[in-house]
Amino acid sequence: MMDCLFWKTGMHYFLHFVFPAFIALIFYPQKWKKVYLILLATMLVDLDHLLANPIFDPTRYSIGFHLLHSYYAIAVYFLMLFFKGNMRIVGIGLLFHMLTDYQDFNLWCH
Repeated sequence: MMDCLFWKTGMHYFLHFVFPAFIALIFYPQKWKKVYLILLATMLVDLDHLLANPIFDPTRYSIGFHLLHSYYAIAVYFLMLFFKGNMRIVGIGLLFHMLTDYQDFNLWCH
């Protein structure tokens, strides 16, 4: 079980902090640093965890529980893909964040 938690935690933080660099480098090579910082800034979506009690619960499924992780919010993030420029990049970051939280809960040990 400890081995599973190690890989789950490692994958979670890899997808939140390292993989966005690959997204930026592949899809926005001319301005990858700016795009990477925008993608990292979308991590602020986790501020909605501060409204929960307890703030952190490793067994809680974030999608559908926290305000900024709600299905309505995810629909807005999807709509952001149809804008141009930074708005699209923010939408990509937020959707990738939701995908990361989804895989974190559904594809690993609990």
